[in-house]
Amino acid sequence: MPDPEDLRAEGVVGVVHRPLGTPIAAAVITHGAGSNRDAVVLRLLAAELAVRGLLVARIDLPYRQTRPQGPPSPSGAATDRAGIVAAAQVVRDLAADAGCTGPLIVGGHSYGGRQASMVVAEDPSVADALLLTSYPLHPPGKPDRARTEHLPAIRCPTVVVHGPSDPFATTDEITAALDLIPGSTTLVEIPGTGHDLRPDRKPTAALTADAVLAHLLGRSG
Repeated sequence: MPDPEDLRAEGVVGVVHRPLGTPIAAAVITHGAGSNRDAVVLRLLAAELAVRGLLVARIDLPYRQTRPQGPPSPSGAATDRAGIVAAAQVVRDLAADAGCTGPLIVGGHSYGGRQASMVVAEDPSVADALLLTSYPLHPPGKPDRARTEHLPAIRCPTVVVHGPSDPFATTDEITAALDLIPGSTTLVEIPGTGHDLRPDRKPTAALTADAVLAHLLGRSG
């Protein structure tokens, strides 16, 4: 596979993984609240998706571009969503230049995935499908504070990857939440994992890529 390339554009900082040959689709994935584009789950997932034929960008959200450490501020969430929108357009253009006519997927891990889900709820034209790993349905120990208000506005196909020991959602809770999404949804459970999905010890990337191809792209293998 080609080596990953740095991605720099106005408001966009990341790394691009290109497949061999013409991409069958493109994806923008981003990180959780305490991490960055080099998170293990993003690196392994991007590499796996590229092997399967996707052009993938793993990006730093705007808050991480300005601060190398620390969590995002709630007041900056709209700016983080704008960063996902900007990256989606950049990656659409990169994929088109490479001859790709397939769909664009956006998503990410935990906080990054939540912001991506809000992006497609607010503007369905940004992306064609959604990939969420460890969606943070509620703060740990506070199931009454479910982050579900925007889910009924998501109409694109969605894959959610979940660890059964995740304190941010039980499997039953995340299953019930997916019922709120009008678009088609698929839940991939990674046994023996929690919020981090243990991508270096479990087949998290491979199982996620299987679901992306089957349920977001309508392909197998």
